[in-house]
Amino acid sequence: MALLPSDNYLGVDIGSTGIKVVELTRDKGRMKLINYGFSEYKKHNFIDWQKNTQLASELFLKILKEAGISSKNAVSALPTFSVFSSVLNLSVTEKKDIASAVHWEAKKVIPLPLEEMILDWRILNENDNKSKNTKVLLTGAPKSLVKKYTEIFKMAEVNLLSLETETFSLIRSLLGGDKSTIMLVEIGASTTDVSIVDNNIPILSRSIDVGGIAITKALSKKMNIDLVKAEQFKYDLCMNALKSKDSNLPKTIIDIIAPIVNEIKYAINLFQNKNGKKTEKIVLSGGSALLPNISGYLSKILDIKVIIGDPWARLSYPEDLRPLLNEIGPRMAVAIGLAMRELE
Repeated sequence: MALLPSDNYLGVDIGSTGIKVVELTRDKGRMKLINYGFSEYKKHNFIDWQKNTQLASELFLKILKEAGISSKNAVSALPTFSVFSSVLNLSVTEKKDIASAVHWEAKKVIPLPLEEMILDWRILNENDNKSKNTKVLLTGAPKSLVKKYTEIFKMAEVNLLSLETETFSLIRSLLGGDKSTIMLVEIGASTTDVSIVDNNIPILSRSIDVGGIAITKALSKKMNIDLVKAEQFKYDLCMNALKSKDSNLPKTIIDIIAPIVNEIKYAINLFQNKNGKKTEKIVLSGGSALLPNISGYLSKILDIKVIIGDPWARLSYPEDLRPLLNEIGPRMAVAIGLAMRELE
């Protein structure tokens, strides 16, 4: 739905079941929601868009047309599970030596030939003159994957200004200036990404192949209904819980999210043992973040504060849209963070 015509930036989140687009601008010193849209490739048909960039491009164009989006400048995100990320502790401190040191260390931590990767890195302790080592956040993305994104935007005739990792988008939209130690849990359609962020930097990132699709399939099997009805039932559960603040979490869902819970526990313990810091809270996002009382359930069994992230918190928008934005917020978090990139 269009709110105002304006020059702006698009955040485009290309997922395994569809595409989410958010259009933002800056108005009177604050980021403002102009437009948004989302659509599935084909209802309840879970496909690998990387094998069909033409389909992804067509869906992208459909969203732009139906939502009345005219901007041609966009930022998109690489899936966390497809990007290699590591914090390097280098013994060099001279800037002229860091690039070669990063390249050398990258050979040790990235399991693919470096000629097949696009590397990016940033110094984490640049203002710490007392440190004898240099901490660097290294990320590596397969060139073949980056090429697919480039193809999609080229076919859609939209300028792809930059690509980043989904985690950075979530930090921007969900954490803002909060520099405490926080875990982000993005429960997507096919995967769940777990990241621990300290001082706005992702220190530890992991992914598992359990997401909303697995929950839908489990409900389908248990209730002996097709996937379309199971997906609708899951959605109804989420919306009823959102409206009634129901405290129950169905056992079927508890069983399915058990691997997610185990991964969260493992990541928290691994981070604490390695860095000597406790994770202060967990912020949920993704389409399944609105599952009935999942935040309360996780908080209870993990003994840690768990909240559903609000990616709209730093944006201005018409107040009468709030109920609808609450419903779609968790799954739009990545797209919102991407659109914010060029406006900060």
